[in-house]
Amino acid sequence: MVPPMRVAIGGVGHESNTFNPLYTGIEAFRIVEGEALLEEAAARFLVGEGVEVVPTIYARALPSGIVKREAYLQLKDELLRRLSDVGEVDGLCLFLHGAMEVEEIGDGESDLVKGVREVVGEEPLISVSLDLHGNIHPSLIETADMLTAYRTAPHVDAAETRVKAARLLLHSLKRRVRPVPVMVKPPVLLPGELVVTDVDPAASLYSSLNAIDRTPGILDSSLLVGMAWADSPQASASAIVIADGKRNEGKAYFKACKLAEAYWNSREEFHFEVEAGPIDEMIKLAKSSSQGPVFISDSGDNVTAGAPGDVPLIVERLLALGVEDAVVGGILDPEAVRLCRDAGVGNNLKVEVGGKIDRVNGYPLEVKGRVLKLTDDGAVLRAGGVDIILTSRRRGWTTLEAFRDFGIDPAERKIVVVKLGYLTPDFKRVAKLALLALSPGCTNQLIERLEYKRVRRPLYPLDKGFSWRPPEAH
Repeated sequence: MVPPMRVAIGGVGHESNTFNPLYTGIEAFRIVEGEALLEEAAARFLVGEGVEVVPTIYARALPSGIVKREAYLQLKDELLRRLSDVGEVDGLCLFLHGAMEVEEIGDGESDLVKGVREVVGEEPLISVSLDLHGNIHPSLIETADMLTAYRTAPHVDAAETRVKAARLLLHSLKRRVRPVPVMVKPPVLLPGELVVTDVDPAASLYSSLNAIDRTPGILDSSLLVGMAWADSPQASASAIVIADGKRNEGKAYFKACKLAEAYWNSREEFHFEVEAGPIDEMIKLAKSSSQGPVFISDSGDNVTAGAPGDVPLIVERLLALGVEDAVVGGILDPEAVRLCRDAGVGNNLKVEVGGKIDRVNGYPLEVKGRVLKLTDDGAVLRAGGVDIILTSRRRGWTTLEAFRDFGIDPAERKIVVVKLGYLTPDFKRVAKLALLALSPGCTNQLIERLEYKRVRRPLYPLDKGFSWRPPEAH
């Protein structure tokens, strides 16, 4: 009887914003292992195909600043130790992000996969799933056998992409053909909010991937936008095509070139899916709207893209413009939460909120308000007509439930401010109007205003008026 194929799964995922001064430590990571990791959709798919799945660890953290070296090495060492303990495997399915920057090391994904390859040897196939906001280092292409990325932003196909990585791996293992990934990187670095995948030109570009995938000799294709707020040499878009064996490498490179050229040629056509403008202009539009709720994205301080989430500028402007019914989710400020807790529900206090981490783009804002609610990790402070949600830990504001944790129903408010870029599907369902405030911060949409030192130049839109063509195949 032929023993079943053995596939190990695991990974370390983090989107690192190098402009955020808040480094990411080990405490920020949530680790999935053992039976819990076997519940991942990719693992269930493989088990359903008769594969013996060997779990290692999958660690991920909310986007933030650069990962501390000691934290990364602790996670890497644990993953590699478990790989060593399980013995020989036929393949590996790794869940990565593509934009993890590690203190003193640099590109985390290429370092991690290199370490995995050293443990398992050259024979096993390695399949990697990625976020489409990854900044892909060429060495990752050289070490892994398959790489496939999300095709939606906002992301609704994360689990689907991991299953696809597993399917590609199993397909190649069964046929005993080693895939060859190729990559072409057009010198374009755009904020993700400009590349929403159901809005043209992105919609057409991502639709074209299906035709590439159907090409004989091609296994899969991906178009990565890149992580705009990572000042690293590999920060840019990436067109990746996987050849079904060495004999199809030239065909894959041709397709990758065409995809990269199409992205390059569309660079000036990308646009925000909603109306965007200065903070005051967006607040005035929201006030004048006859319907609510109106969602305003505080895009420069977007926690889900790695900003600290403590810039209070939009709160200052809401108060200055006399807004009568607004909620802000939220401001990271453990000290302000403590002072609210000391004051107690129903009591008034004067407190400085925010501006304690990102001191480049923000400053503490003094407000007078009344404590409406206290939770285990936060408080709601009402100042004038604005309810400010204060938190003692960073959290992504992506669901209606996040507000309901603080006793607030966004659907019943006139203006809802979220520290996001594009709205999540949950918010889109209730928003009568969505606006994007071009606010300052670590995720400034006007990236030309940020100080890049390490990206490869020329790079659009930091540089204009230069030409580009894909490099000749070697």
